[in-house]
Amino acid sequence: MKRLMDVALSVLALLALSPLLLVAAALIALEDGLPVLFRQVRVGRGGREFGMYKFRSMVKDASSIGPYHTLSDDARITRIGRFIRRTSIDELPQLLNVIKGDMSLVGPRPDVPAQRELYSEADWARRLSIRPGLTGLAQVTGRSETSFDQRLALDLRYADEVSVWLDLQIMVWTVRHLGGKNAN
Repeated sequence: MKRLMDVALSVLALLALSPLLLVAAALIALEDGLPVLFRQVRVGRGGREFGMYKFRSMVKDASSIGPYHTLSDDARITRIGRFIRRTSIDELPQLLNVIKGDMSLVGPRPDVPAQRELYSEADWARRLSIRPGLTGLAQVTGRSETSFDQRLALDLRYADEVSVWLDLQIMVWTVRHLGGKNAN
């Protein structure tokens, strides 16, 4: 049921958001050229690596200029990149990852392989027991203001309690969060 919901809602979202996606792609191309999408290796269910899509919000070849993580004042972020990050528009191409089966709409955010060292064997295995998500419990209860340990606890809680009902709640909280309202 969860997979069916993921695919159906992702297709509907891509159709409904296609004008926004086209405008974002055009603005990225006008500011910093092609490509407009960025593909980064992430770790998914069962430890399988996949290419996660995002709108490119940084200068070309940003990964060769700095680390895999970014800071709020990172000089590699473009002007349009700051806007699409703040509004989470940069994440919308991940709907393609959901349709492909690499991701779910809801689940722990997928890590880059280098982040593996941050976890114990047991915690890593629990996080990877389910598909990573476009949004998750950690994102709607603090986003980037939470510590690593708080995000991990929320990710593990989600992995233990995964359900369609919880997914629907998290999606509603995500929409409220994006709209600027308190998610809780």
